[in-house]
Amino acid sequence: MGPSVERSRDRSEDRRSHQNVGRQAFRPGAGQRPPRSTAFHSFLVASGILLSRLFGLVREGVFAYFFGQRSDAADAFKAAFRIPNYLQNLFGEGALSASFIPVYARLLAEDSEEEAGRVAGAVLGLLALALSTLVLLGVLFTPVFIDAIAPGYEGAKRELAITLVRVLFPGAGLLVLSAWCLGILNSHRRFLLSYSAPVIWNVAMIATLVAFGRRSDSQHLAVWLAWGSVAGSVLQVAVQVPTVLRLARRLRVSASVGSPHVRTVLSNFVPVVVSRGVTQVSAYIDTVISSWLGTGAMTALFNAQTISLLPISLFGMSVSAAELPAMSSAVGDEAGIAGQLRTRLDTGLQQIAFFVVPSAMALLALGDVLAGVIYERGRFTHADSLYLWGILAGSSVGLLASTLGRLYSSTYYALRDTRTPLRFAVIRVVLTGSLGYLAAFKLPPAAGLDPRWGVAGLTASAGVAGWVEFALLRYTLNRRIGRTGLTASFVARLWIAAAIAAGVAWGVKLVVVGHHPALVGVVVLAPYGLVYFAGAWLLGIPYAASMFARVRRLL
Repeated sequence: MGPSVERSRDRSEDRRSHQNVGRQAFRPGAGQRPPRSTAFHSFLVASGILLSRLFGLVREGVFAYFFGQRSDAADAFKAAFRIPNYLQNLFGEGALSASFIPVYARLLAEDSEEEAGRVAGAVLGLLALALSTLVLLGVLFTPVFIDAIAPGYEGAKRELAITLVRVLFPGAGLLVLSAWCLGILNSHRRFLLSYSAPVIWNVAMIATLVAFGRRSDSQHLAVWLAWGSVAGSVLQVAVQVPTVLRLARRLRVSASVGSPHVRTVLSNFVPVVVSRGVTQVSAYIDTVISSWLGTGAMTALFNAQTISLLPISLFGMSVSAAELPAMSSAVGDEAGIAGQLRTRLDTGLQQIAFFVVPSAMALLALGDVLAGVIYERGRFTHADSLYLWGILAGSSVGLLASTLGRLYSSTYYALRDTRTPLRFAVIRVVLTGSLGYLAAFKLPPAAGLDPRWGVAGLTASAGVAGWVEFALLRYTLNRRIGRTGLTASFVARLWIAAAIAAGVAWGVKLVVVGHHPALVGVVVLAPYGLVYFAGAWLLGIPYAASMFARVRRLL
């Protein structure tokens, strides 16, 4: 078979995967239905995430205006923010989505609304008890946590971080309860509210910065901002509660573990929490290392993660969040369920890759433009943007693996297998720690670079570890449900389109260099996106063709 025939076959397969969602790889038998497309649900998730992330970027821009990037107060706030954030990440959306949604969504699909209400109420009661204890311990042992997470902090910087953590911890507990609300809403396919609710949290922090930024020094402003975060957490939960109570009409709050479904949630919850804990170990290692790399290193790492996590959340999370309840509701025999999962997984992988490949290319080639648009104002200088670009280039290494891996993990969770992702998360963390140490402490001196460039080594080494984890997830799942994944031709065409778009955008950047960062961002990023979509369409990528068709219909 010649190369041209092979390319033609790959393109035909790509089009069929996009156009025939719910039919390929699955032939329904008696009493079985083909899987329904979750494209609209993915759109709602992406819309909610985009809205909240845009406000988050505004928040970070306002933060950079008042604090800059090389500030002890900024470093103290970022370190303090991470400690209660670990609590949120451990018990929040990821853990509840993986353990609670598959059970609750299956009960709803089986019309067991009474039992679903009991399960939801028991999970809420048990979660509230656990969080109350953990928040109290967190407030009491804050100095120990600060010494563990930022051993490089001393004197006033350390004391400020301790104060901030004690303020922030209760708000983190409330955000975990917000994740319980998200689990209810997602199971009932109410995605927009659950993922746009963080907007009000961001608004509260922005309002705090604006209200106190000009009349407070940086240390006092950091404390005010911590209280603004707590107020935002209260509001974020409050906006979701009325809809949750209306949907979960049979909700019965308790702390009972008598139901076998509650025990299933708990048995799945523990491995996921351990898995999330292992992942947080990776973040902890990065934080500790960055605390030794000089003033501004931790803030720069946090700023880079804010940008690089945007496509992961916007594209990886949107598809994964929409697919998890749909996958969990699959019914039929083992072969039929496997067919539905393969169809959903392959379609979701193509959706994710179509948007994440150009995102990774943008981080690599246009990171200074992205940093300038979001942060470059006030005390944040162009030199800071160039430094941040190097860190973003490191983040581009594993961006695609991280987003695709989220969907593979969701497939395991739909199969009620939370232990396999845990094993591979452990492997990734071990690699991240060992490679991160070498890349952060050994590589910069060997290359004659300033030690602060070790942060770029951290992000790049994490990307390498992410690819190893993704490969293991895919290999094991393929042995279980059959072959899944993207064709080499599809991925190659995406990268070619992104590279051409980056070349055009780079040429535009050379013409407008020196102008206001916001203007440069619009003039450079707009043609980058247009050229990418046009190139993908010319190269036969089905998603580009469908988007152009929608635009023509609108016009």
